[in-house]
Amino acid sequence: MKLLVTNIARIVGLRPADTERVCGAAMAELPELENAWLLAVDGRIAAYGPMTEPCTEPADRTVDAEGGMLFPSFCDSHTHLVYAGSREQEFLDKINGLSYEEIAKRGGGILNSADRLHETSENELYAQAMERVREIVAMGTGCVEIKSGYGLTTEDELKMLRVIRRIRETAPLEVRATFLGAHAVARGYVGRQAEYVDLVCREMIPAVAREGLADFVDVFCDQGFFTVEETERIMRAGAEYGLVPKIHANELAVSGGVQAGVRHGALSVDHLERMDEAAIEALRGTRTMPTMLPGAAFFLGMSYPPAREMIAAGLGVALASDYNPGSSPSGNMKTVVSLACIRMRMTPAEAINAATLNSAYAMGLSRDFGSITVGKVANFFLTKPMPSVAFFPYAYTTPVIRRVFLRGQEVA
Repeated sequence: MKLLVTNIARIVGLRPADTERVCGAAMAELPELENAWLLAVDGRIAAYGPMTEPCTEPADRTVDAEGGMLFPSFCDSHTHLVYAGSREQEFLDKINGLSYEEIAKRGGGILNSADRLHETSENELYAQAMERVREIVAMGTGCVEIKSGYGLTTEDELKMLRVIRRIRETAPLEVRATFLGAHAVARGYVGRQAEYVDLVCREMIPAVAREGLADFVDVFCDQGFFTVEETERIMRAGAEYGLVPKIHANELAVSGGVQAGVRHGALSVDHLERMDEAAIEALRGTRTMPTMLPGAAFFLGMSYPPAREMIAAGLGVALASDYNPGSSPSGNMKTVVSLACIRMRMTPAEAINAATLNSAYAMGLSRDFGSITVGKVANFFLTKPMPSVAFFPYAYTTPVIRRVFLRGQEVA
């Protein structure tokens, strides 16, 4: 199948094949080609060029971009989009002044979602999750990482991960799965946290590995959740089964989770609302991608991660949605990019790089996704005509994405 897209005002996010991520000052660079065409063959980008030098390859289908821009699809490297029901009552609790921690102590939060998930069948979970998948695809996402963590028992964690595997097999976008049994201490283990960590390490992780259900292992290493020592034990247990670490860290306090993730070769450390100089320094010169979730900070009314300080330190940063029912009930990566610009003072180029190439890297996928590169998978979207790339995050609620293509096929 050969797809030719013509009359593109700008192709945004062009990269050579050997660029796996961008860091520091390089994040402000977003290579473009004006007045262009792009050819995809058998689901991969085959060529692109200026309209003044037209493509001579015969195509099976030609699409006129009508002066819109072409962007690489978003890569959303941190979501929890497999869940049962919603938690709008907690939304009201927040309006009435309760904090995230207070809601959790009252039995809400993650434990609330675990109770609902336990009562929901695998088929119903899949049906609900696929509605969200179709939603994020239409909003420009082409790769997504989905975490478990609302099971908190071996049986229910496996149920979640089987749903994620089913999404991976049936949805048009690329999916990666993360085992997050250490999202919270299960209700039956309250007051017995060490025993719950034993369960995660000795029963859950081996069971997940037997079925080949996860790519990554994650831990919520933060105040009131799991300690650095517990986190490191879980990462070591995951490594025995080939699970690459990813860490929730420094959302509620400076937890030491960033440093623990770096010590164990975590692919990413995520949240980072409460960063200090030591945590930033720990990331310098490492392969670990700091990943920021401004949708959660927005929804919870929390401070935002210090993006400018991290970029000034020479780090690359990624952006993700944290799509979940309690603290970020949205998978709209365009809004995430806008929040990064508006609230974290990232430039449009930095935010777009963070939501595409760097977020692909945070899933181990930047060899095939995250930029417009010959040989990469043809995941991209077309916009309505816009005056500039900066208009994309500036018009933060305007639906400018017009057509979505995944693996060279139009899907939305």
